[in-house]
Amino acid sequence: MFERTESIPTNLLKVIPNEARQRGLAGRYTPDQVTRPAPLILIPDLGDLLRLQPQYNAATLAELALHLGVSGVLWLSGSDPDHPARDTFAAARLSVTELAPDWAWAETEHAELSGFMQQYPQGQARLRQAGQAERKLEGLLHGGLTLERLISPEMLAGLAAYHAVLAEALEEGPGTRWQARRLDTLAAALGDSGGVVLAALDDLPGLLERLPQASLPDAASFAPGEFSRLRALADRALLLHESDDLSALLAALERDTGDRLTPKAELQYAAAGIHLAVGDLPSARSLLEAAAHGLTNERSLPGLVLARLGQVRDAQGERDLATRTYRAVLALNFTPKVAREAAQAGLATAFLLEGV
Repeated sequence: MFERTESIPTNLLKVIPNEARQRGLAGRYTPDQVTRPAPLILIPDLGDLLRLQPQYNAATLAELALHLGVSGVLWLSGSDPDHPARDTFAAARLSVTELAPDWAWAETEHAELSGFMQQYPQGQARLRQAGQAERKLEGLLHGGLTLERLISPEMLAGLAAYHAVLAEALEEGPGTRWQARRLDTLAAALGDSGGVVLAALDDLPGLLERLPQASLPDAASFAPGEFSRLRALADRALLLHESDDLSALLAALERDTGDRLTPKAELQYAAAGIHLAVGDLPSARSLLEAAAHGLTNERSLPGLVLARLGQVRDAQGERDLATRTYRAVLALNFTPKVAREAAQAGLATAFLLEGV
């Protein structure tokens, strides 16, 4: 439900305070900074919005889990295989226990109901009421998000009010994507489990209501560290805007050596995207080939790097080599959807870069 509505400031060195960066230096916390988890701690998930938040991104989730002293996370936040935290948790050696049911059928029912309601004046009025609640929620999420802000009483009250309006306007069922039923299912899946739970932000009020043993993390004892800073840099470089200072972004990517959550190969992949955006194919290819040679056991990165490398080779007129590269993408054990679709499209039709 969350959409990308804003960009991240380019000057990432000023986004996270120096003190916070020092605390997370090399991604490590000293023993006195580690707290033991409560029986059940819920940490909020933003889905794709994590890619837009310098102080609350996929690496921040890993830092928070490590800060809470756990070796694994209970996953309640949907089944999307391309969720940004899946790569980060794997790189941080945090195990993931899948507890979220497949709820795609509810999305289908919601779309069908919305289409039906659009045909009638009363239905249109109810959809407008729900739309107003959506816009109010978007306003609540505007600006930089931090753990402290996400678990604040104001945020939780706003989320609860949003779901109350949806239930009033559309009633529990297809209109709410069976929200109450899904929360009951999630609570039952957790049972008496303890540990750290990754849950969708807007599910927090309902889960706290259903799980008396659950609590939220102590935001005052945690600050995003070096893992978060580097993740924010890579995310920012992958979301280019016309007003960006590309030279500054490239300099920042070249200056950093990467870490185990955001390796050097990913920084090279991001830099290659910038060169490709301005039509510099030789530089893009050099960086992508270096990234390909630097790959180790990353989850999504091999598919992303090879799919982009195939496109660059195609754009340079090396069709046979590009075709072999696309096939290598499809032969991987795991390939992100965007890389798989790029490889399939490249096999069907040679990739051409406009203006080159």
